Amino acid sequence: MCDGGIVRNLDVKAHGHNNDGIDLEMSRNFLIENCVFDQGDDAVVIKAGRNQDAWRLNTPCENIVIRHCDILKGHTLLGIGSEMSGGVRNVYMHNCTAPDSVFRLFFAKTNHRRGGFIENIWMKNVKAGKMQRVLEVDTDVLYQWRDLVPTYQDSITFINGLYMDSVTCDRTEAVYDLKGDARLPIKNVEIRNVTVGEVTKFVKNVVKCGECGGGKYNLQGETR
Repeated sequence: MCDGGIVRNLDVKAHGHNNDGIDLEMSRNFLIENCVFDQGDDAVVIKAGRNQDAWRLNTPCENIVIRHCDILKGHTLLGIGSEMSGGVRNVYMHNCTAPDSVFRLFFAKTNHRRGGFIENIWMKNVKAGKMQRVLEVDTDVLYQWRDLVPTYQDSITFINGLYMDSVTCDRTEAVYDLKGDARLPIKNVEIRNVTVGEVTKFVKNVVKCGECGGGKYNLQGETR
């Protein structure tokens, strides 16, 4: 829970279970630059608390810039959630690389217990190797807690404004996979100038989204 900070020139090596590179929690006005991530989970993760405690604190994670970073190994280049009940907004990642293999470039995850919001998230000028998804949003991520912990209160996350521009990758199972909640559909997802060498499963999967325009992407020389 910090206001103002710079994370620069880190070389992270952390191969273990659930090992992220950098997690920002309920923080604002941060710059992350010139870092190298080689870890067992996500490289940069933006969080804002969990459920009732985060609603009470009402402290979004916002105004974050991530630039000139490389992820050598790991799950996700930029992750949001699933602990984001205080809200996440105004995140800009640009000029980063994932040259080898990751699960996803951008993954926003939440569930019907979290509430909060995810809005105005940008990713631009990113180069990557192979992955499962270029962009993924999943609003039903509960893992083992689905049955272990009861739902005390339903609160749907408001997701609005996810933007991806000038991204290239060698191979992916899917370009984008958006799984929303019918009670509060995902809004305003734009993909521009995304170039993929090979798609091995499907281009897109869009479920329970409103105003989600796919945008322009290039697959093996074919513009769509």
